[in-house]
Amino acid sequence: MDNRLHRWLVRSAVLLTLLWVGWTIYQLSLGNSTPETRNLAAASRYIEDEQFTEALQVYQEILDKNPKNSKALYGKALALMQLGAAQRVTTAPQAAPDYLAESLISFGLLIKQEQDNGRDDSNRSLLAVSYANRGIVNDWLGDHQNALSDYRTAMQLEPEVAQGPGLLTRFLRNQAEAPPTIADRADYLAKQLALPATKRLLKKPEIDRQQRSYRM
Repeated sequence: MDNRLHRWLVRSAVLLTLLWVGWTIYQLSLGNSTPETRNLAAASRYIEDEQFTEALQVYQEILDKNPKNSKALYGKALALMQLGAAQRVTTAPQAAPDYLAESLISFGLLIKQEQDNGRDDSNRSLLAVSYANRGIVNDWLGDHQNALSDYRTAMQLEPEVAQGPGLLTRFLRNQAEAPPTIADRADYLAKQLALPATKRLLKKPEIDRQQRSYRM
């Protein structure tokens, strides 16, 4: 990576962090935040720190009090997805929770809830990333037809989703190379599903492991 670009990315990351911290302090000092918004912020920090079990617990506590909270439902689905991703690469015992199946249910509930509320600019991004992530989970579970359908819906709702994470996001995630996007995966799945079943190659573990969840 070019040194000047690297310095710019570091400075940008520091600036964004300072702005986020400053905004959080500003909100708290004015007393504008509610217990629910503070809990959402705490759960979001758990997600960023990859403490997914802790995030899941906080999101569930919010949903126990307010089952219609879209941000909490999305956070719960994302935390379950990340726990399921970790479970895929370990030899988890049979009795372990099926995080991916639970994630699929949560994304489905969220999508239905938002569709029932009416699709518009206020929830377009939420719906797009929810479809994209549900597509990834369906892909991991081997339901490639539904995965392809979800990828296409996500890109139709929000074409920018097809571009994957930007340069700054990849820097913060320590990703030197751009990971496969849902556009890449959708194109690959469409070509493979068009082949006779005996000739399809629907899984490439070394590439599939690079796929990352989408966030708002």
